[in-house]
Amino acid sequence: MITETVYYIICVILSLLSLLGISMMSKVPTAVRGNLLLSFCLLAGCVVTLLYYQIVEVGTIYAFILVGSMIGAILAYKVHMMEMPQTVAMLNGLGGLAGGIVGALTLIHIGVKPSAYPVFVNVTATLAVVVGMVTFVGSMVAAGKLHRLLPQKPVVWKNHQLLTILFMMGSVASVVLAFFIGKEVGMLSNSYFILALAVVFGSLFGLAFAIRVGGADMPVTISLLTSLAGVAAAIAGMAIGDLLVVSIGGIVGSSGLLLTQIMCRAMNRNLMVILTGKTSVEPAIVDTNELPEEKEDSVVPENKSSEIALGDLLISAKRAIIVPGYGMALAQAQHQVRQLADLLEAQGTDVKYAIHPVAGRMPGHMNVLLAEADVAYDRLYEMDSINDDFKETDIVVVIGANDVLNPAARDAKGTPIYGMPVLNVDQARHIIICNFDTKPGYAGVPNPLYEMADKVTMMLGDAKESLAELQKYL
Repeated sequence: MITETVYYIICVILSLLSLLGISMMSKVPTAVRGNLLLSFCLLAGCVVTLLYYQIVEVGTIYAFILVGSMIGAILAYKVHMMEMPQTVAMLNGLGGLAGGIVGALTLIHIGVKPSAYPVFVNVTATLAVVVGMVTFVGSMVAAGKLHRLLPQKPVVWKNHQLLTILFMMGSVASVVLAFFIGKEVGMLSNSYFILALAVVFGSLFGLAFAIRVGGADMPVTISLLTSLAGVAAAIAGMAIGDLLVVSIGGIVGSSGLLLTQIMCRAMNRNLMVILTGKTSVEPAIVDTNELPEEKEDSVVPENKSSEIALGDLLISAKRAIIVPGYGMALAQAQHQVRQLADLLEAQGTDVKYAIHPVAGRMPGHMNVLLAEADVAYDRLYEMDSINDDFKETDIVVVIGANDVLNPAARDAKGTPIYGMPVLNVDQARHIIICNFDTKPGYAGVPNPLYEMADKVTMMLGDAKESLAELQKYL
């Protein structure tokens, strides 16, 4: 049996270890160990909870743990790296749903001991349900968009803003009504009625805010949903009076919020602008004096610099930078990227990888894919640490990236990406762009790089085929 004092000490230790694990996961070389440490904390937390509450003999718990572990193992084995963003979104949603279920059972007094502070319990339980349902539905919508089951472009309903406000007010109303549970005010004080309100309005609010976020802004949305999952858990922990759940939920919530702020800063966007879908919905007011003139009926050929021998460029390159993007993930071309880098390094070329903070569909998406191809950690450079190197680089190879290297972000006022920090790819001596086509990225802003015929070679089509062609020259 674990005493209350020992339990509190263990909670503090596990919370500190969790913070250490998150800190380790923020650095590529220690990320795997950080993940293992957090997994250990989760297992230890489950064991401690079973012992402290003396529920070791409840057999159904172990049955559910076994089922959950089997599902997790199957997902870990079968889910491809390309599908990791939607998997993370789905798991965030399940975390929020778990907090909502705890709040719901607490609200209707199933398996919960009477509390000396019933009003506090009722209010926090209802709030846990609301936040949990917002997280669950929002995450499922995000996963659907990432998996292309739903439109990746923002979806705006008629009177969308008004509906969002009404759903939010309904959610707030359910929490307010929780103050009156058990009092003589008719149905409005019925815990089941309030639970239904919290579930319905929380779900509708989650749907309303997530459906209008564009696919390009999913990294920020996933970070925010991670934070909300932690908040739902922390509030549920308050409702049941469990210190460990409150502590770990608070850590997840705060770290997710910090990551959200970092992602917004990397995109130079306001969170509310992203959540209202204005980055892609509203027409961009482009200063035509800032963008290159477009010729009538102009068509970008597959190789705009055919007079330049690609073989000579690649063989003579002393410094090269590879810029991966979402197109690399779509084509599953990370192994071909590694093969090209190996061939360049074999001839003495210094090869680096430039990673934009919001490249892909979740934080660290490119890092995960390149790690799958066994790219060394020390070859991956963040934008701030490599941007000054482009002007000294002989050749840059872009694989499926667009908005994160669009020079229009610097001076095309009124566009959705104006002011967003981008990779200084245009400063390199020569650029090879292996993109599927020349259409604008999710922001809808034409890329001036495609018009720089003197220093840009366009290789349109499947990234794997383009990379295979480049490898032939080496």
